[in-house]
Amino acid sequence: MSNMSVMSGISTVLVPESVRFKAGCPDCRGRFELAAGALRLAIGSSRRTTFYSFTCPECGAAVRKPAGERIVELLTGGGVRTLRLHTSFQNS
Repeated sequence: MSNMSVMSGISTVLVPESVRFKAGCPDCRGRFELAAGALRLAIGSSRRTTFYSFTCPECGAAVRKPAGERIVELLTGGGVRTLRLHTSFQNS
């Protein structure tokens, strides 16, 4: 059985709910595992604007970390919600 279905030209990858990601908090130095639903991925037009974020389950701090190509691949493949950031250009 395939883990991919195609409906109306849109492919959907089914991800097990048990997918977890190891993470750490720079504030309290806690180490833990997070479910895909606890993470957010923002993909921007540069390395500086591509990052993932989460709330530390131990101290409540908002954590934001850079996401290189491999991290983006792992998080999207693991079902993390993704936001694509767009820049607007103004013509002078």
